[in-house]
Amino acid sequence: MGTLVPVAVDQVLLCAPRGFCAGVEMAIKALSWMVRAFEPPVYCYHEIVHNKLVVERFVAQGVIFVNDIDEVPPGRPIMLSAHGSAPEVVAAAKQRGSYVVDAVCPLVTKVHHEVKTRADKGYRIIYVGHEGHEEAVGTMAVAPDAISRVETVDEVMALPDFDRPTALLAQTTLSHRDWSNVAQAARDRFPDLWQPGRSDLCFATTNRQSALTAIASHCDAVVVIGSANSSNTKALASLASEAGCARVLRVDGPDELPDDLEGVVGVTAGASAAEDVVAAVLTHLAPRNGVDEIRITDEDEYFPPPRSLRALMTAVDLIATLGLGGPVTDRPELDDRHIDASAVLVKLSPTRR
Repeated sequence: MGTLVPVAVDQVLLCAPRGFCAGVEMAIKALSWMVRAFEPPVYCYHEIVHNKLVVERFVAQGVIFVNDIDEVPPGRPIMLSAHGSAPEVVAAAKQRGSYVVDAVCPLVTKVHHEVKTRADKGYRIIYVGHEGHEEAVGTMAVAPDAISRVETVDEVMALPDFDRPTALLAQTTLSHRDWSNVAQAARDRFPDLWQPGRSDLCFATTNRQSALTAIASHCDAVVVIGSANSSNTKALASLASEAGCARVLRVDGPDELPDDLEGVVGVTAGASAAEDVVAAVLTHLAPRNGVDEIRITDEDEYFPPPRSLRALMTAVDLIATLGLGGPVTDRPELDDRHIDASAVLVKLSPTRR
């Protein structure tokens, strides 16, 4: 690919928050640690996150992504993706892998717990989620005989009259637009519907949509950075159009931008898009009047990597310290909270050492 020629738009309105959410931060750092700790290949069940460029960087490090645990040779390390896995997949991985890390987002774990608890209490669960999405598939597998997936108001109206209590749960990456009308239809159809006290919708997804709503109608075009299989990225693109922007582009990176962009361009990034890609898009847009960041809130949520993986990395760090002849007793503690996952990705070399 040749050198990209800067577009030179008038101005960029940059959304904040944007890009990696806390769950993605945790999952990427966890897989990076596994790459560091084990000789290749490391296996990952499904894409660690729904982002083409992130996946390509890990493939270059010797990670093999599989869609079936049976594809993993016995005795190899396995990571389970951030979207959550069916209970039988988790069990199969533990039986097959030498070392297994479940990088499921804690917000997805919360929904899995709600599904199991409601099913055990005899509820019929109405689950709002996208057909075939990995999070939805994994969640429904927690209690397959007690759950009905819906995606539209019409699908809610087509449900039978259940002879037991009903509960309403959701895929975490739904937009409020996807969720609200369907949820209201379910509440109208089943007046005694149980819902959790805290929304299942991901706070990061909601924040990114709110930030985009604040700028979309003021832009001649909006660029949404993220991959086509990312639910929250697609939701951002749809939202920009509905909010009044005439031209909306979803791109994986700057090389996919057209050269006829002009005027005021809004930029945001889905929850699995890295900040260095955002920076590359801004460089390519080259706004003559600069970048104005529009921040609607600050995010300080932090999800620590699984405890077993933290213990492993502490051991790896100790071995490395001993090998280099450094002090063992005065070593600093592993501080993953202040390590940025985008920076971790940038440091991943193109090929495995």
